[in-house]
Amino acid sequence: MDLGIAGRRAIVCAASKGLGRACAFALAREGVHVTLTARNADALEATAEEIRKATGGAGATVTTAAGDITTEEGRAAALAACPEPDILVNNAGGPPPGDFHDWDREDWIRALDANMLAPIFLIKATVDGMIARRFGRIVNITSAAVRAPIPILGLSNGARSGLTGFVAGLSRQTVKHNVTINNLLPGPFETDRLRKTMEGGAKAAGRSIDEEMDLRRKGNPAGRFGDPEEFGAACAFLCAASSGFMTGQNILLDGGAYPGTM
Repeated sequence: MDLGIAGRRAIVCAASKGLGRACAFALAREGVHVTLTARNADALEATAEEIRKATGGAGATVTTAAGDITTEEGRAAALAACPEPDILVNNAGGPPPGDFHDWDREDWIRALDANMLAPIFLIKATVDGMIARRFGRIVNITSAAVRAPIPILGLSNGARSGLTGFVAGLSRQTVKHNVTINNLLPGPFETDRLRKTMEGGAKAAGRSIDEEMDLRRKGNPAGRFGDPEEFGAACAFLCAASSGFMTGQNILLDGGAYPGTM
């Protein structure tokens, strides 16, 4: 299926690994010129080279902008490399798990900077240009915990829910200009982040990480974790030219783990 976005320009945040990497691959396969951001310059360039080799025939260019997207300097670097993006994929690693009694104000500010304010500031920097060009697709990678909060991920629950509320209002204002803003809510995907999150549970239960991972796989209705490529494909779909009537949505990809009807 041709998504109609070949030749468009995209910024994909935290794209050196995990779900951001998968989104960058999926967009490049559609012929989108992608600018990747991440803190580790070496890992970022290695990923960029993988994408170039794998998608060279699609006509996409792949550039990098190393930096911490949660800082003003990191965002400035990304925008300097791609000043007029048609597509923005907001993504940043989640804050650590823990007990809310142990978190002070600085912990909360770091969580808000990474998972609420950084996406908002990038949207602010890019959305007017998208409106002027009559095309824009903004996808925020949040978390399934927005729908079903996880107690030990309180920092993430709070910060990402704040972003969700902001998007709910703004997305209804931009859609008439063919600029959509949607959120992708990942459940358990085979990523380094998932493995790190499960370390605490494994330790508390006296199990190895591999045992804990296997137990969690079997507990998912799908009987497995998600493949990051599946997530990338969902992101690319939301960025399609034909997806202009979908905005302000929270798309859950969790293998059916969320038990609700809505």
